[in-house]
Amino acid sequence: MKEIIWLGRGGQGAFTAAKLLGAAYTINGGEKYALAFPSFGPERRGAPVRAFTKLDTKPVADRSQTEKADFIVILDDTLYGPQLQGLLKENGKIIINSKDDIEGALTFDAEKISSEYRLPTVNTVMLGLLAGISEVVSAEEAELAVKGYMPAKIQERNISAISKASKEAVL
Repeated sequence: MKEIIWLGRGGQGAFTAAKLLGAAYTINGGEKYALAFPSFGPERRGAPVRAFTKLDTKPVADRSQTEKADFIVILDDTLYGPQLQGLLKENGKIIINSKDDIEGALTFDAEKISSEYRLPTVNTVMLGLLAGISEVVSAEEAELAVKGYMPAKIQERNISAISKASKEAVL
């Protein structure tokens, strides 16, 4: 099973990205199953939010929070702390939206891409980066998920951002 933890703040779309990843993973059918769910305290914009995506080739029955992840995707770099390294599986990776280099993590300026496409958040940019780095889903599958789950008026910009981000995600 592949497990991904998404960290963001209320209103940044961490849970939306978690759901889109699950949809992208299952979009071509076959023996692919996904579960995405959020975890947050008092609901308010700006409060820390965790979301989880679990991907497997058999039905996902475990609805508990991920204890060891293949990837941790952080939408707001103020949520990063070195203790997150302890939540990674062997060979796991942390991907952070940040202009600064952070030791032990892959950092990308997702704000730059989101502003280029006039997106208010970096969630689909980070999904594109994850697609480019992980190969858990392809950029094309992520783009199809956007077409299936986002309103038509914002699909094109989000699809373009995913495409660009996945191409920039070179290790």
